[in-house]
Amino acid sequence: MDIRERVGANLRNIRLRAGVSQEELALRANLERAYVGGIERAVRNPTISVLQDLAAALHVDPREFLMDFATSSPSIPPQPLRRGRKPRTGS
Repeated sequence: MDIRERVGANLRNIRLRAGVSQEELALRANLERAYVGGIERAVRNPTISVLQDLAAALHVDPREFLMDFATSSPSIPPQPLRRGRKPRTGS
């Protein structure tokens, strides 16, 4: 697996486990939603700073994006979130 594919797959798995949409993650990390999607699809090559911002937004260690979860823990595919914009809550 290419490193970009690993980072993208790990980002998606971590994001979905946290119950966060791409749009919400992008807002938290001060990125464009399309850029987050590009990282998850392995068409973008994020900098270390971007990975650090994403990790902070998801409250994880940035090293988790690089780990090979296939060999270190059982892989349970996350359920995707529903498509479309989520209604804003609060303020």
